[in-house]
Amino acid sequence: MGRKIRVSGKGKLSVRPDTICLAIKAEGVFPDYEKTIKESADQTRVLRKSMEKSGLSGKELKTTHFSIQSEYESYRNKNDDYKRRFVGYKFEHHTEIKFPNDNEQLGRALYELSHCPVEVEFSICYTVSNPGDVRNELLRKAVKDSKVKAEILAESAGVNLGEIKRIDYSWGELQIVSHPIDKFMAKPMLLESRASYDIDIEADDIDVDDTVTIEWEIN
Repeated sequence: MGRKIRVSGKGKLSVRPDTICLAIKAEGVFPDYEKTIKESADQTRVLRKSMEKSGLSGKELKTTHFSIQSEYESYRNKNDDYKRRFVGYKFEHHTEIKFPNDNEQLGRALYELSHCPVEVEFSICYTVSNPGDVRNELLRKAVKDSKVKAEILAESAGVNLGEIKRIDYSWGELQIVSHPIDKFMAKPMLLESRASYDIDIEADDIDVDDTVTIEWEIN
């Protein structure tokens, strides 16, 4: 068996977010299964119209999770024992919409959400429009870093690097996300005859890294 050397290289980048991701959660409990489905669909239509009123495309509101489960509540019977009884069906519908990083557009979207008849929870994060480009650049940097380290080690040990025998890399999803908003103060304003919130947020650059391990033959 020939001699080998394995070296891990790391690529690092700091990328400026150019995209806002607005995640919306709607839920409700209804006694009838068919009514639960209908109410969920009706609420989704309302949310799409709200996004359209804010200046976004309702078609861009995408489902990320949907479920309907039986809902029960606990109670005490006449013997003071805990029991459970069926109260209906609960739906959970998680959606998200992405749009270019724009505080004015974000203010309009949040205003419409907060004033629509559907009670929702929402969260905001920042990301990039082309995560594949970021991953590719990270890989280039990681491979280069591994090679530089391997050359230094080989030179120090008085050997020469041969052919690459193996490359190990985890193809897991790369998270390029920042959450700069915990709580924010927003005040109503009128923008181009549209109700909006006046929001001033500057998201920090997102630090990301990735690792590649390369095995060389040494001579």
